Amino acid sequence: MPDTIRNRSSLDADLPRGVTDPLLWRAAYDVAVAHRPDEAGRCESLLCDGQAAPCDALTAAHRAMELAGDRHADRAEPGTRRREQRRRAA
Repeated sequence: MPDTIRNRSSLDADLPRGVTDPLLWRAAYDVAVAHRPDEAGRCESLLCDGQAAPCDALTAAHRAMELAGDRHADRAEPGTRRREQRRRAA
């Protein structure tokens, strides 16, 4: 396999309950992971050049995750869509 194949962190993340657009949520999740603030409160992404967090990309990623349908999800409940689908398949 070529060395250029990369795994996105969103592939390992379970979708929150209530997500209606998994593709949008996963793309936004990957952006959010890439733009996490460091210990000094600055964006870690080279694209942001040390901009104070939250950078514009992180803010947009959080907004996109909300638009993907998890805005009203019950975050206190640990169950996820992927786990529910596994239970139904068993």
